[in-house]
Amino acid sequence: PRYRPDWASLDARPLPAWFDRAKVGVFVHWGVFSVPAWGSEWFWWHWQGERRADYESFVRQRYPPATTYADFAPHFTAHDFQPREWARLFQRAGARYVVLTTKHHEGFTNWGSPVSWNWNSLDMGPHRDLVGELGQALRESNIHYGLYHSLLEWFNPLYLADKESGFKTQNFVLKKTMPELYDLVLKYKPDLIWSDGDWEAPDSYWNSTSFLAWLYNDSPVKDTVVVNDRWCDNCSCHHGGYYNCADKYKPGTLPAHKWEMCSSIDKLSWGYRSNMHIAELMDEASIIEELVQTVSFGGNYLLNVGPTKEGVIVPIFQERLLALGRWLDTNGEAIYESKPWRVQMETSTDSVWYTSKGPVVYAIFLIWPQDNVLQLSSPTPSPATQVTMLGFAGTLKWQKSPRKGLLITLPSMLPSPVPARSGWTVKLEGVK
Repeated sequence: PRYRPDWASLDARPLPAWFDRAKVGVFVHWGVFSVPAWGSEWFWWHWQGERRADYESFVRQRYPPATTYADFAPHFTAHDFQPREWARLFQRAGARYVVLTTKHHEGFTNWGSPVSWNWNSLDMGPHRDLVGELGQALRESNIHYGLYHSLLEWFNPLYLADKESGFKTQNFVLKKTMPELYDLVLKYKPDLIWSDGDWEAPDSYWNSTSFLAWLYNDSPVKDTVVVNDRWCDNCSCHHGGYYNCADKYKPGTLPAHKWEMCSSIDKLSWGYRSNMHIAELMDEASIIEELVQTVSFGGNYLLNVGPTKEGVIVPIFQERLLALGRWLDTNGEAIYESKPWRVQMETSTDSVWYTSKGPVVYAIFLIWPQDNVLQLSSPTPSPATQVTMLGFAGTLKWQKSPRKGLLITLPSMLPSPVPARSGWTVKLEGVK
């Protein structure tokens, strides 16, 4: 069927199956904001839009007088950017898809956009097609490629004029936003478009429904492309492809619609900050906990890193990604291509979560029980029930619980002064 440029038609499009199967992605926030590398990727807005005193004094202390935001661009060098190394890292992290910022709200494009003269990565800074180079490396590694794109640009004169008119004029959309979206799709054939910057104007201003109708009907990726829900001021959680709803969204119950939770290793920023402290970063246990809760509730988990202006993913971020990958090497069977089970978590505790694949049920427990006995009240065992643990050879002994469910005797862990890493999976066969 051909899709019409209205939400009733567009929202009825089935989501391409690869996205739900993938479960785990890496988000990359990279741009001119990586040059001051301070505060957050909203640096320009906090400094010039809000005129925040801390940002003004930062620029005064570190840069020459009369410095403008445009002056940062030549320092966005990407000197050390090695796309194949990034792809290898993301693969080892267990990512099945990667989403790169092609353009944030600052308007600088990480490819040679024909409508962003002198404010793009070919004319300025790296003098490289960052979007194209990473795409090629990811495709060589069989990782799906997503493109983040902001609809708005804070200080673009065309956008400000449209805003001034109450969004009755559309010069910015017709001359900048839409030409760039069409260019990205035709040039890079993305598997995913992660839209953002939608919140100030209605879909009639953005022309988002006509773009999506073209994307689904006539584009080179019409059958495979996935989009999120940030296409207009009241689209989030209502319209588009899968739902983001909000940054770091946690539904608390099983949503009826496919969704994604985006989170960042640096809890205070999406872009790189040179002044981050270890206490402000997510540790391995909290990353695994977020992943497990998200997938139990039917979501995908998109974990963000911000590279430096030179294109380095700093070692602490690499370490976190590799820890996630090691965990997935053992427990990925319970994550990738899984479906939510009839219950998502144990009622008595928030440290046991469930996923399933056909008749097989996976119970992922985040805290190792002190007596080495795991108590599960939700599954109903049968005489044919078999229990194994991912990453551990042999079957585990179990018995029916006096109340309900089953008691599983876990392999005895060596006593250790350091608490064991987080998250283990028991695989239950023959339970209801």
